[in-house]
Amino acid sequence: MKHETYRYINPLTDFGFKKLFGEESAKELLIAFLNELLSEEQGIIEDITYLNTEQFGSSEEHRKAFFDLYCRNQRGEHFIVEIQRQKQKNFKERLIYYSTFPIQQQAIKGDWSFEQTAVYVVAIMDFELENTRSSNNSVLSRVQLLNTETFDVFYSKLTYIYLEVPKFKKAEHELETLFDKWLFLLRNMERLRNIPNNIKEHIFMKFLEKAELAKLSDDDRFKYERSLKVYRDDLLVMTTKFEEGLDNGIVIGEKNKTKQIAIILLNRETPIPDIMEITGLGFEEIMELKF
Repeated sequence: MKHETYRYINPLTDFGFKKLFGEESAKELLIAFLNELLSEEQGIIEDITYLNTEQFGSSEEHRKAFFDLYCRNQRGEHFIVEIQRQKQKNFKERLIYYSTFPIQQQAIKGDWSFEQTAVYVVAIMDFELENTRSSNNSVLSRVQLLNTETFDVFYSKLTYIYLEVPKFKKAEHELETLFDKWLFLLRNMERLRNIPNNIKEHIFMKFLEKAELAKLSDDDRFKYERSLKVYRDDLLVMTTKFEEGLDNGIVIGEKNKTKQIAIILLNRETPIPDIMEITGLGFEEIMELKF
């Protein structure tokens, strides 16, 4: 498959996410994204410090943790940001486990009153969470400890934010807020050929400039292609699981089964070349399924 037709990197790949948000040169982008994501929280992030993404337990036998991105702002608040491409068993439990590391790191030897700064765990997901309720099918879910009797927040310094990217359905002309524009780019940037007319803010122009494939070094291009393969392999795993579910349930023809898989990928707005590779269908066959 020729990837030269794409102008921008896929921000939901491991390489793409770290390139766009995890480098020192991307600090302005990460600050802008977190400020928009945490707009309901008090205070504005003015600066961040990138921290070691490899975290060790309190002893050798304790499990390590490898974060996609870990940083601290000027007030000492900690942010863990994770990108997750497909559903994973115990995903919520893993994020809760991750949150224990910055909590423990704030412990001070000697006379310490247990006072801590806030910890935020942000999960950017390329799938929808199961068993979640939302009155408006919201893309963003904010989770804190609360009193189950009064539903008042019991502890506000530990927050989990789940961003379910596939739930974002707005088209380019429907984008109203900066949050809308961030979500639109996260979901659609790889397929863009031109910069949308209503996404002209400085921060997005810088984001798109950093994402241009043509500006990657040969080494970064190799890393991106390898990361893109992993991303597409994950899509293939997802479709295989769906196919196995059909085999165990409904008996249908192979051609119809392949078309059902293609329709699911179309609904996820998977690039057409990827659908062709995964299903074996031709371009015209796939385009017929869109209408």
